[in-house]
Amino acid sequence: MLCSVGSQEAITANMRVLKVLKWLVIAVGVLFLAVQFKRPARTNPPMDESQTIYAQTQMTPQVRAILDRSCRDCHSYQTVWPWYTNVSPTSWFITDHVNEGRKNLNLSEWGKYDKDRQAKKLQRMCDEVTDGAMPLGVYTPLHPGSKLTPDDVKTLCAWTEAERARLNAK
Repeated sequence: MLCSVGSQEAITANMRVLKVLKWLVIAVGVLFLAVQFKRPARTNPPMDESQTIYAQTQMTPQVRAILDRSCRDCHSYQTVWPWYTNVSPTSWFITDHVNEGRKNLNLSEWGKYDKDRQAKKLQRMCDEVTDGAMPLGVYTPLHPGSKLTPDDVKTLCAWTEAERARLNAK
């Protein structure tokens, strides 16, 4: 009889746990649906092609390919917004990263930076790819080919050095 009472109590406890879990899953589902109505603006503002880094610098096709595949999405007005940027809260995270990236370095507005700022941005670009800080580790798994190889880093840094020298010669 004791076993019967103990097992009955265990069944009742398990049913309570399942009931709580069911309501927790429902609450999380409702919350997930509700946050879908709060999405940040995913923008690609118009740009003046003559102000881009591509138009303002002397760049090899290799450097352009590196910038296009590893930098452009977060550091220009040519962001490709994948499907998952429509899903909150992922959309909040990605939009925040893109806005922050554009604030720190905007390849679409390169011509608006003065010569000294351009030189500093070029140096920082080399420093950050050399340190492995860019592209961000959260970006590369979802964007095959964006991870920089040692040769990419070498090519990019050689170009930034040449561009800084060209700016100093002006």
